[in-house]
Amino acid sequence: MAERDGYILRPMETSDLETVWKWRNSLRIRREMYTDHEISWEEHTAWFRCISETGTSLHYVFEAHDRKLGVVNVVDISQTHSRCHWGFYIGETDAPRGSGTIMGFLALEHLFEELDFHRVIGEAIASNGASIKYHKRLGFQEEGRLIDHACKNGYYIDVIAMAIIKDRWLRIKPRLEEKFFTKGGKQCLILKSDNI
Repeated sequence: MAERDGYILRPMETSDLETVWKWRNSLRIRREMYTDHEISWEEHTAWFRCISETGTSLHYVFEAHDRKLGVVNVVDISQTHSRCHWGFYIGETDAPRGSGTIMGFLALEHLFEELDFHRVIGEAIASNGASIKYHKRLGFQEEGRLIDHACKNGYYIDVIAMAIIKDRWLRIKPRLEEKFFTKGGKQCLILKSDNI
């Protein structure tokens, strides 16, 4: 679990399922996912039961000041290579500006400094400029373009592959903290969208 005053990233629980299901089925979220069909309640609860039993992925809920705002999913975990893929979204449309960046910061801090991963990999649909910019704001570097990597609405689409390694995270973390938090890390600033 990762936290700063007022912000927390904690493991997903059964009590979160209805909220997460509503978020995941919103058009705003679905249009940026590889799997964009509406998920039934049965499918959603079966997914949660499966991930709870297998323990091969990690799923977190992000809260700001006791309000659920978003999700971070960590999948394709390789202990051998000390790497994982992540995915995320802010579910609430009226989340305070900068919430997504704070969520990503806490997730990377947790993945690198508590779970000791060496590499975190992200992917974004090539047309999703906001997600690409988000990754770069957190220190990810673009590693390539995956041509016709996913099929959405009957069309193949390109995906941008990005990653960040632990050494880079540790090097840039102080600048990110200064940029994303006020002195002492207790209050979120209104964030700028420029790159590091």
